[in-house]
Amino acid sequence: MYSVNYHRASSLADAAKLMKNGDAKLLSGGMTLIPAMKTRLASPSDLVDVSRLNDLQGVKVSGKTVTIGAATTHYDVYSDEKLRKACPALAHLASLIGDPAVRHKGTIGGSIANNDPAADYPAALLALGATIITNKREIAADKFFKGLFETALKEGEIATAVSFTAPAKAAYQKFRNPASRYAIVGVFVAKGKDGVRVAVTGAGEDGVFRSKEIEAALAKNFDAAALAGLKLPAKGLMSDIHASADYRANLIAVMAKRAVMAANA
Repeated sequence: MYSVNYHRASSLADAAKLMKNGDAKLLSGGMTLIPAMKTRLASPSDLVDVSRLNDLQGVKVSGKTVTIGAATTHYDVYSDEKLRKACPALAHLASLIGDPAVRHKGTIGGSIANNDPAADYPAALLALGATIITNKREIAADKFFKGLFETALKEGEIATAVSFTAPAKAAYQKFRNPASRYAIVGVFVAKGKDGVRVAVTGAGEDGVFRSKEIEAALAKNFDAAALAGLKLPAKGLMSDIHASADYRANLIAVMAKRAVMAANA
């Protein structure tokens, strides 16, 4: 490690002010930032800790509207009884992230702000048609995730919460790396008042994306049978030591079928 200035923000306004110091970075769970600093892939001059800000924590359910504070841990997302009733698919997704140590420290806001191409939450928020709330504005998930490790957040902008309308049906299935537990392919399906939305993580060369082919098939019939024989193009999908683009294309179809079956169960 190297010398760094650590600040514990007392409020959201204080955090925004502290973010103007040099090359400051927000610290919540630190599941990505701290390892990156250890390996010198990141070298911020200042760390602004927002993990203890009560305004950024917790799950709120009002009717069909679900709001989750950005500093809410994966474990708290998984274990919240209100969320389990409103959107069990998202609670289930949180239970699949990393290991217990990661789930008790990592946060939903940190995950979406980092936008790892194999992270789970981006697929959920994209499929749910969620809104990302910041200290300055509200951003639709369709416009928030821009590419590999890239989002619509501007310099000094802080994600404070995510909000979405609970779907009528939803489920998430992933084929995960046995070591990291990141998704080699993960598929989140959601059926709501605006129709069917399907998002894929772990597979795209540009990160999370919606599958128009699967959405079109399920819009006609929200059943796994609607995906029988569906072959997805490998173009635009990743090939690496874990899986080829062709293999991932097949996995997307398989995980989508499993997700629809789980949503209908």
